[in-house]
Amino acid sequence: MDLEYRLDGPPDAPLLVLSSSLGTTWAMWQAQMPALTRHFRVLRYNSRGHGGSPLPPTAISLASLGQDVIALLDHLGAENACFCGISLGGLTGLWLNRYAPERFHRLVVANTAAKIGETESWLQRAALVREQGMAPVAATAADRWFTPDFRLTHPDEVAELVAGLKNTPAEGYAACCEALACADLRDELLAMPRPMLVIAGENDPVTTSQDGRLLVAAAPHARYAALPASHLSNIACAEAFSQHVITFLTAGAQHEYHH
Repeated sequence: MDLEYRLDGPPDAPLLVLSSSLGTTWAMWQAQMPALTRHFRVLRYNSRGHGGSPLPPTAISLASLGQDVIALLDHLGAENACFCGISLGGLTGLWLNRYAPERFHRLVVANTAAKIGETESWLQRAALVREQGMAPVAATAADRWFTPDFRLTHPDEVAELVAGLKNTPAEGYAACCEALACADLRDELLAMPRPMLVIAGENDPVTTSQDGRLLVAAAPHARYAALPASHLSNIACAEAFSQHVITFLTAGAQHEYHH
């Protein structure tokens, strides 16, 4: 297994997979860890081209990102798990609910959409970072990720995430941009059978609350929650985010973990 991953929390607790956003590593979940590890064995991993996870020899796609998660579960001998992903990680969760529902009890997808952004702008961004490195993307990230208020009150947290983005391998970032350019599950939402919580940021310019509502309107067993945040709601509203995740995922525990 060449994907970089780590496990935290009690070995006998139910397994929860966390999947990060574009240009971040598993460190983005640090604020959730104390709360989540009280209930779950938490599996974090770095997406292809991020952290120590290498790019495969061929182009990556949303399907290959989803298959990475399944390969990780297989590697760990885990028959099934819960899942929580944000942004690109959330889109990965949608794919898993569509193409590998038997492996998941419940899924939380945050700040995501069945199609994120425009194909052309993702391809332009991939070309930009290949040409100029990560600096231009890092320069505008804080505005997309956080509200002005959060940026003002939490400058260190914001700076740390932006620095992490700047250090993301440009080729890894570009490859994920190209995967996002092609990813479109808008016609697949009806075929996502597992219970799913959709968390939206009320001030998210990237994946809007409207995007979140569209997911809930179409997927058969989806619920909606909104947080007063921009795009990285798990960081801006860490406690409330964790509470939503725990409440939703443990709600199904009685009949799903003990059958």
